[in-house]
Amino acid sequence: MLARMRDTLRVQLWPLPTLGVTLAVVAGVGLPRLDGRIRHDMPPWLADYLFGGSADAARSVLGAIAGSLVTVTALTFSLTVVTLQLASSQFSPRLLRTFSADRYVQTTLALFLATFTYALTVLRTVRTGEDGRTGFVPQVSVSVAFLLTLASVFALVLFLSHLAREIRIETMMSSVHSAADRTLHRLLAKRQDTADGDTSAEDPPAALPDPPANALTLTAGASGFLTSVDEEALVKAAVEADALVLIDRLPGSSLIAGTPVGAAWPRTEEPLSPAARTHLAEAVSEAVRTGPERTDLQDVAFGLRQLTDIAAKALSPGINDPTTAVHALSHSAALLCELARRDLGPRLLRDDDEQVRAVLRRPDLGDLLDLAVSQPLRYGAAEPAVLTRIAMLLRELSWCSAPDQHPPIATALARLRSTIDTQNFQATEHMRLTELIALVDEALAGRWAHGHTR
Repeated sequence: MLARMRDTLRVQLWPLPTLGVTLAVVAGVGLPRLDGRIRHDMPPWLADYLFGGSADAARSVLGAIAGSLVTVTALTFSLTVVTLQLASSQFSPRLLRTFSADRYVQTTLALFLATFTYALTVLRTVRTGEDGRTGFVPQVSVSVAFLLTLASVFALVLFLSHLAREIRIETMMSSVHSAADRTLHRLLAKRQDTADGDTSAEDPPAALPDPPANALTLTAGASGFLTSVDEEALVKAAVEADALVLIDRLPGSSLIAGTPVGAAWPRTEEPLSPAARTHLAEAVSEAVRTGPERTDLQDVAFGLRQLTDIAAKALSPGINDPTTAVHALSHSAALLCELARRDLGPRLLRDDDEQVRAVLRRPDLGDLLDLAVSQPLRYGAAEPAVLTRIAMLLRELSWCSAPDQHPPIATALARLRSTIDTQNFQATEHMRLTELIALVDEALAGRWAHGHTR
């Protein structure tokens, strides 16, 4: 639950600005009171560095700060929205999470709004001495407002520089790659046969169990994308029913309320009671969480989905940018090679006695490879540069994977060979691609021919 809340808040623009406004109100109320207590006991050397103007001057300064920060904040929001729109239309709508999770943008907005709120809050404490009231100029508070304004000016310059860098496609792909790499390191353990760098041993992952004919069908409680599974609640429900639970939908899958997401059956020959079946079905329905969009909370394929979207968009007739597609495939190749070294088998959830109580389906290397290659192969079938990079991807993955992972690579290689044969390439281009196909075959056999890579 906490991980899900953190992930939700991480991609929202409002939490940090809201915190900044709250702290600004507290400071705007507290600092003037501190001013009132220390203004007669303030050391002369300190007073020389503080604001020394009249009440009217203080009001003018604070008013100017508040007015200018409103304009700057509106500009910042506008630039952020334009960037989000550009990323959505030019590259992929699924890149919006990357931008909204940018801490630099959130912190900059928080500083601007906090400075504006602080200036307004302090402004209400300035008194001119009219109407028989004692005049009051919060020197420390106005000086702090001035310092916050200077910080905001520097933050604006850095924000514009940061934004110019973030809208570059190479930066976007690098951010997606880094986020996907963190996700797979968080969710997937090293394969036992590659923990010491050996990829020659055969240690195939466990297969999904086959539910019996009388298994209880488990259904989704709400429509949306499968974002996460509450593993603790799932194991608890399985223990209470003394059953084995299987969730056979992948993270990121689109679920429809009332449709099956898995099955459950007793661990003994005694069937589940009607009450136990009802309670187990309700508990699993609550444990399987859905959301309006895919996230990387438990979805190791989400980063590949984003990179593939970038490649597919770059290969569209309206954009026609095969170089970007090639670079996206390079990032996909790096992720696939790292995923090949990880345990991609079903996730087994155990109880306190180390008995398997629940099994969660996760994508295997074939699923991930198909995600990374199918659309670029289809949309870039007539572009030799894209086919060349796909062949190199298969070669690199063949070298980094274990023998039990080679069948899906061989299947993808056959699709690539078929695509090349159907295209009307020049003789030199066809020869080059044929040579690369042969190099993939050698990599599958454990050999790497040097001097044949470009």
